[in-house]
Amino acid sequence: MPQAFLDLRQVRKEFGSFVALQGIDLRIAKGEFVCFLGPSGCGKTTLLRIIAGLEVQTSGHICQQQRDISLLPPALRDYGIVFQSYALFPNLSVADNVAYGLVNRKVARADSARRVAELLQLVGLPGSEKKFPGQLSGGQQQRIALARALATAPGLLLLDEPLSALDALERIRLRQELRTLQKELGVTTIMVTHDQEEALSVADRIVVMNHGVIEQVGTPLEIYREPASPFVADFVGKVNVIPARLSQGELRFGNMVLPHAGDDREVRVYLRPEDVLARPIAPGDLHVFEALIEKIEFLGSYCHVHVVSPALDLQRLVVYLSLNFLSEQSLQVGSRLALKLLPERIKVF
Repeated sequence: MPQAFLDLRQVRKEFGSFVALQGIDLRIAKGEFVCFLGPSGCGKTTLLRIIAGLEVQTSGHICQQQRDISLLPPALRDYGIVFQSYALFPNLSVADNVAYGLVNRKVARADSARRVAELLQLVGLPGSEKKFPGQLSGGQQQRIALARALATAPGLLLLDEPLSALDALERIRLRQELRTLQKELGVTTIMVTHDQEEALSVADRIVVMNHGVIEQVGTPLEIYREPASPFVADFVGKVNVIPARLSQGELRFGNMVLPHAGDDREVRVYLRPEDVLARPIAPGDLHVFEALIEKIEFLGSYCHVHVVSPALDLQRLVVYLSLNFLSEQSLQVGSRLALKLLPERIKVF
């Protein structure tokens, strides 16, 4: 990685006897869009608040552009922040909300008005200066909060679950707009989210957290395809977990036998639903088995198909099948179908 824009070294946070963060080390490059992803209580928001100076770490250091900001108050740090709740001033107009940070910096009125107009154009709400937050939808309010965070041209943008209060369609629309805007401005961005789809769709890198530690840092593809732990495999995306045994260089589960290095022991096989393919059985095909459809979850263009197979000791699996395939093959609950495992996609923990 090039010279780090933000460098966290052994950041630890304790609340009494509870350890919220355990020695976090993380380097973020200039212009990166990084997502802190994890379940509630994993420490991701605490870490964001420490970067912002809204919480003080128990120990450890934070450097931004080679400047130690570990103990600086929020006002002396170079960032803009957007909260989940928007945190707009209801008694101030849109223009005054956006210009709030500029007024504090004693920017001339004319320059402030010009900057506000520019930012409202940027977030897709030109001409809304005189409106008040109560006259705007949730998505529009979040755009105003984003404009306010960007008003002072900060080097770092912090987003604390900024889309979670929006409805599903608005959330998808706004996250793509946010990513486009971030690329256009080149501002280093950290977003906290518990929504794996959100993180996968916008991040350059994802920091997966659990119980105050970082489980894995990687690109969305690396996190999804090469999970470093059972937690990451299970938390990011859907996965089938199959009990298995390693013995004499072979991985065995049900009737399946695959070559796999490792000491003899009980293990678990992790396999994504899209890595179990429905296909006709051809002579000589390997890793093929027959399964019975127990349930079909309709999700639009594709379906989650729940199957069970004697070949896997009645282990239940979920596979993804397109609606067209199900229709063409006249498959329904109670139907049998042939499935093929992709052994190169299997992860063993």
